[in-house]
Amino acid sequence: MAFENPSREEIKEILEHAGNIAVVGLSDKPDRTSYMVAQAMQSNGYRIIPVNPAVSGQILGEQVYASLADVPEPIDIVNVFRRSEYTPEVAREAVAARAKVLWLQQGIISEEAAQIAEQGGLKVIMDRCIKVEDSILLGKSRQ
Repeated sequence: MAFENPSREEIKEILEHAGNIAVVGLSDKPDRTSYMVAQAMQSNGYRIIPVNPAVSGQILGEQVYASLADVPEPIDIVNVFRRSEYTPEVAREAVAARAKVLWLQQGIISEEAAQIAEQGGLKVIMDRCIKVEDSILLGKSRQ
């Protein structure tokens, strides 16, 4: 059976109830899409948790973690900025971290990652930009 994203109403509910968003592959370079999207989500009231083993210190004023396993607090959404072939491992980490949602950014699709996450009890969204969905579905209502 082919993967299907949750309905717009379900995505809206996910965003309304999300607090902590772990961003896997978040760059420390302000001109990168991952940085711009995370910054916009942060300014909309979400807590961004950077996950990038190649960066130490902070991004967007938040401590960077090398992996999801290192994040010491609950994760609502794992937002992924990694190529599709790396997402099954991220899905396994998201399940182990007891995240609620695995969100693969626009252009990232992995049936294998979706299956791993769904079997681990996570909701899965693929090939959608979290910033765009937040803007369309919630606008400024979070603040």
